[in-house]
Amino acid sequence: MRFEAGTEIAADAQRVWAVLTDVQRWPDWTTSVSRAERGESGPLTVGATVRLTQPKLRPALWRVTELTEGRDFTWVSEAPGVRTRAEHRLLPLPGGRTRVGLAMTQSGPLAGLVGWLYRDLFRRYLRLEADGLRRRCEQG
Repeated sequence: MRFEAGTEIAADAQRVWAVLTDVQRWPDWTTSVSRAERGESGPLTVGATVRLTQPKLRPALWRVTELTEGRDFTWVSEAPGVRTRAEHRLLPLPGGRTRVGLAMTQSGPLAGLVGWLYRDLFRRYLRLEADGLRRRCEQG
């Protein structure tokens, strides 16, 4: 199953990237994350890990599998029967604006059931993250 959300932000991609990749501060701007702990210090890179605690979900360890500096990163979390892949993409637009795309894809033997049971929550969390990121980046 795949879930998506997007938004356009009145801030340049560099600003949006800085906020998006400072994952420890996500709880400051989205209620979909109550705690975010980096496994390593320094900038977000391929192989980096983040433990996210989200309301109504079990804490999950996410590992960055792909990253193009200033443009996108993908991370993966594994649970029994379900592999979740989350994409975070930025597209610079004219006038110093940025288009953000967030997507989550689940696979594995229990993905259909988990996606069906939690589809409304997953959609809501992606929307909260997109809207929260927009508000934080536009604060200046």
